[in-house]
Amino acid sequence: MADQGSDIEIARAATLQPITEIGTKLDIPADALHLYGANKAKIDYEFLNDIAERPRGKLILVTAITPTPAGEGKTTTTVGLGDGLNRIGKNAMICIREPSLGPCFGLKGGAAGGGYAQVVPMEDINLHFTGDMHAIGAAHNLLSAMIDNHMYWDNNLRMDSRRVSWRRVVDINDRALRDISVGLGGIANGFARETGFDITVASEIMAIFCLATSLEDLERRIGNIVVGQTRKRENITAGQLEADGAMAVLLKDALMPNLVQTLENNPAFVHGGPFANIAHGCNTVMATEAALRLSDYVVTEAGFGADLGAEKFFDIKCRKAGLAPDAAVIVATVRALKMHGGVARDDLGTENVGAVREGLSNLKRHIENIKKFGIAPVVAINRFITDTDAEIMAIAEAAGETGAETVECTHWADGSAGTEALAHKVVEIADSGTSNFAPIYPDGMGLFDKINAVAKEVYRASEATANKNLQDQLKRWEDDGYGDLPVCMAKTQYSFSTNPDLKGAPVDHTVPVRQVRLSAGAEFVVAICGDIMTMPGLPRVPAANSIRLGDGGRVEGLF
Repeated sequence: MADQGSDIEIARAATLQPITEIGTKLDIPADALHLYGANKAKIDYEFLNDIAERPRGKLILVTAITPTPAGEGKTTTTVGLGDGLNRIGKNAMICIREPSLGPCFGLKGGAAGGGYAQVVPMEDINLHFTGDMHAIGAAHNLLSAMIDNHMYWDNNLRMDSRRVSWRRVVDINDRALRDISVGLGGIANGFARETGFDITVASEIMAIFCLATSLEDLERRIGNIVVGQTRKRENITAGQLEADGAMAVLLKDALMPNLVQTLENNPAFVHGGPFANIAHGCNTVMATEAALRLSDYVVTEAGFGADLGAEKFFDIKCRKAGLAPDAAVIVATVRALKMHGGVARDDLGTENVGAVREGLSNLKRHIENIKKFGIAPVVAINRFITDTDAEIMAIAEAAGETGAETVECTHWADGSAGTEALAHKVVEIADSGTSNFAPIYPDGMGLFDKINAVAKEVYRASEATANKNLQDQLKRWEDDGYGDLPVCMAKTQYSFSTNPDLKGAPVDHTVPVRQVRLSAGAEFVVAICGDIMTMPGLPRVPAANSIRLGDGGRVEGLF
């Protein structure tokens, strides 16, 4: 194994190539790169149009078991697999999401991979990067301001201030902003009403940004956003407010995919950043499509466990973008499986084969679910130094019972050398032509039936429940022409159920739908389940407490 330092120390010690050289590896001419310093660039729209008719490469999804505080290493494995594919002589790229400032300063710090499997420049990627997050937040809040401004003046659209559904966003965890009042202080400040903030990555603008196929499609989708209703319950859109053009202008540069590199100087797109527990959790269609035209194998990830990120990747992104994945990797760790088997975090370093076996019900469930979409998964065991051979063998035996193979990976410590075996296995599956992808439900199914289908087929619930008002609202949306949209389930990432403390593979639980939201521009319906919040709060001791500037202005404590 290689010498081990902290992630940030490893990233700083790396020798980065100029981003123009990374572009050359993909045959991207220098004049098609919009440079953001020496090591970051955006890809020009004209070049993207030029490659649009090229054949697509193979698409590989990296997902994971249900996350635990012990960590699974999904992004690290995505980066490591991309490097591993290049190591064995394949032309491969990775496509991952941009980190949100919320988690960076909240619970877990940065999200650019780890160890010797990182995308760099790590500090830039975890902080302001190329400004995409800020552009998305500005576009969203411009629409918020234009709604209140319209009501303040003539209100020609007869917007009912009680039926404004469009909120505001900020990319920081701030529970105090979940529910607020605006327009206070007198008539000059507009109409007093209740509203709230979501985190930027949960914004419908973020979802539109990630699902748009072009600038024209972006503006079309923005115009279709439903922001509220009249007293007669007639929908009012961003297009009717004439906000779509200005919002698209704010997003014009941001929509170009961001090109960076891995520690091993392999090309990577880092673009878009929705959470998979409250949004659809995938990087942009623009980046994925570009990568598929520029390389033979594209490795992408979807957020959190396969019940959330992978389900939405399949049922929303692939459905809408016409993508058909060729293989899937499920990341698991001995440590996480022990936690699903009931072991406390402080005891994870001690061998406990029984606990691993107890927690393997979670892995088996995810394997079964991936197969329901017609994709053959391979299990990547992200091996820690404390893992024992007996524990690894228990995982291999359990996966084998479901017909899935396992591959040990040590990419955190060894980089691409630790994923060679995984790379060979993924190529074997992707090239076999055995993928028979299909979403879990058809377009024509009713909206609540789609919610129930995910709850029963993926979460193994007995049913999803919603009160009559919510079911009536879903029926009205069907009558308004939105019945063919997929559903985006917002729920805790820590369990198949809506109870974050219910580990393993629970069955026959109930999925209570608390609220439904129409994302007409993103073209899906959000079902908010259980106690999940679209604006997270900071933990008791946030990561921000340990992040500071050190000598010479260097960032400390980010990861």
